[in-house]
Amino acid sequence: MPKINDTGIYQLKNGYWGFRYVIVVNGQRVERRRNVDENGNPFKTKTSASKARQAMIEHERNHSASQNIILRKTVTEVYNEYCEFGRAGKAYATIKKQDSLWNNHIKAKFGKRYVDDISVAEVNDYLTELYYTENRAYTYTESFLKFFYLIFGQSYSRNYLSAEQYDKLCKNKDTKIHMPKMKIDEETDIITFSDDEMSVLSQYFTGTNAETAFMLGKYCGLRINECYGLKWCNVDFKKGIIKIDRQMQYQDGVIKLVSLKTRNARREIVIATPLKRYLKKVKQHRDEVAVLLEEQREQNQTFLMDMGKSKISSLELVNSLDDGKIQTVNSMKYHTQKIKKLYGITFKYHYLRHTYGTRLAMMNTPMHILCNQMGHASGNVTQKYYLGNSKQGLELLKNNLNQMK
Repeated sequence: MPKINDTGIYQLKNGYWGFRYVIVVNGQRVERRRNVDENGNPFKTKTSASKARQAMIEHERNHSASQNIILRKTVTEVYNEYCEFGRAGKAYATIKKQDSLWNNHIKAKFGKRYVDDISVAEVNDYLTELYYTENRAYTYTESFLKFFYLIFGQSYSRNYLSAEQYDKLCKNKDTKIHMPKMKIDEETDIITFSDDEMSVLSQYFTGTNAETAFMLGKYCGLRINECYGLKWCNVDFKKGIIKIDRQMQYQDGVIKLVSLKTRNARREIVIATPLKRYLKKVKQHRDEVAVLLEEQREQNQTFLMDMGKSKISSLELVNSLDDGKIQTVNSMKYHTQKIKKLYGITFKYHYLRHTYGTRLAMMNTPMHILCNQMGHASGNVTQKYYLGNSKQGLELLKNNLNQMK
């Protein structure tokens, strides 16, 4: 979490402390300063001045609506307030990403700026610089745009931006901040494996320690964190479903099972017959070797926190090895490198998810069903699989037309 910002706190020559802050009253900027408390006593410590400043700002904010007063705060102050009060319940990965953007990029450039001083043009120019000059990926640049929306939204909700300012920055489609125009050669298509590539991959993974993960990607379209966080108790052979309700993550170097990022990601996936047969064989085999490898499993098993409630053994995970050793999201890196070296195929586990979604779309699966199976938060994401399928269909149409006599 970012350090508490000391903006507006200063020390007097006599050793005591004072504070200042700026507000906007009827369009005019007004600076408030104070060196003593409400009883006329000086602030003997920096902490007492800081607390008094915050209390005064809260007082101004609570009485600002009827007086047309807008409090002024820097981007740093807004972000610190958000970190302290506004992101409870946010996913660990989201918090780490926000802090990375802040500490490595935005803080230095915008941290000391007053929020109401930042213009649409400045933000748009910054995004353009990131994308075109620094050659940042389009999706990565989008994360900066979302960050600015976050800051401006927090500022508006706390009365640091007027409704007019917020509308201009974030609401009005003609003026609001936006992404730069996408490069013509930007890779935006959903990347899938061809039938031949899937055949090669199936042969490669057979018998490896990542075969189970491959099968779950191929037949369920799981995200890699969901795959390695899957427990046997969530595989229901009788009902023919797999329940996805947690994921594996590294948090500060420690492996944990944590909740999924969005509500929509929690879902029940129908088990394809080939996968059902495969998982039954794996489960039966694990049960058979449990006695033979009891000592090894006891030594090799890893205990990890499950949803912040209790610890479980790695033996409860579908992707653990026979001897009890844990498999993690990093276990796939070796295979990614080897597949590239042996076959020249660029393998990313997420491409299995793309392939799964595209194949279901090609088989005319209703979009709302596919959206549910994929765990998408929005149908707009799912629609890409159908659009990609449409491109393939157009190519087929062209070929067929060319063959007409």
